[in-house]
Amino acid sequence: MHDCRHHVFGPVPSRRLGRSLGVDLVPYKTCPYDCIYCQLGATTHRTIERGPYVAISGVLRELEDRFRAGVAPDYITLSGSGEPTLQEGLALLISGIRRLSDRPIAVLTNGALLWRQDVQAELLGADLVIPSLDAGDEEMFQRVNRPHPQLRFEQVVEGLRTFCRQFHGQVWLEVFLLAGLTTAADEVQKIGALLEGVPLDRIQLNTVSRPPSEAVARPASVEELLRAARLLGERAEVIAEHAASETEGTAVARAEEIIALLQRRPCTLDDLVAGLGVHRLEAAKHVERLVRAGVIVTRQHGRQAYYQAAGYRGASPGDDCAPDEGAS
Repeated sequence: MHDCRHHVFGPVPSRRLGRSLGVDLVPYKTCPYDCIYCQLGATTHRTIERGPYVAISGVLRELEDRFRAGVAPDYITLSGSGEPTLQEGLALLISGIRRLSDRPIAVLTNGALLWRQDVQAELLGADLVIPSLDAGDEEMFQRVNRPHPQLRFEQVVEGLRTFCRQFHGQVWLEVFLLAGLTTAADEVQKIGALLEGVPLDRIQLNTVSRPPSEAVARPASVEELLRAARLLGERAEVIAEHAASETEGTAVARAEEIIALLQRRPCTLDDLVAGLGVHRLEAAKHVERLVRAGVIVTRQHGRQAYYQAAGYRGASPGDDCAPDEGAS
């Protein structure tokens, strides 16, 4: 079990969930998959073993503190830097959150463990579950998701089907499409065939927006995403980019801190997390907005992605990027 402090982060602006208060339950990059498109980098602990990674009581105390401070999110989201369903006791956590807040509870999961009856049962108390399915067959599953060797594609798909049939909340399935890999019509149709008869409320098409784990993971074009949506039918939608209100003081202040740091030197996402003392996903979401706005740009140095302010003319990526002592 690792320290449960600082496992509640945000609220951060979410494309789907508005102001999302995140709950990070497992250590960084502890996951059944090592997806080539992951914005958080390579998986450092690929596992399908569930465990008590955090103390549920500690997470609930941290949430209670945030609610007492006046935090009012649109959703409380179990997500974070790894796969949340690896955490044991999710039913206890969800029921504990219910006692603290009337806000809806969402679970962001890659769906790798939905075949497990204990995982299915523990998620039944959530309001919204957003699982993923990125491939239409075993070959593409291995290529894109690089799963734990004990996971089989058929097992994962059947787990999704079984869970959806017994869950009474909303299920929004995310399909992450990659140019040159899964955007071809036949690949999309394979996914569509697997989803026939599965009671999904939405099928949400997404693609690369931040530097991925592997350069081969290239973003699908708008045209490719729209074509895939047509192939997948009326439940399918291309996820619209979220534009947070400029009146959100915390978001604006955090963006200004990131810009100020990147005006001094190029930094990786890790550098920004360390220098600003923010959660990795929170930093990533702010960076994504700033890249889309053209305020900062991405530069590749070897296999590492660096961010820098637009028009920056200082040190090159790969030079010392540690924040100045005392920088905030």
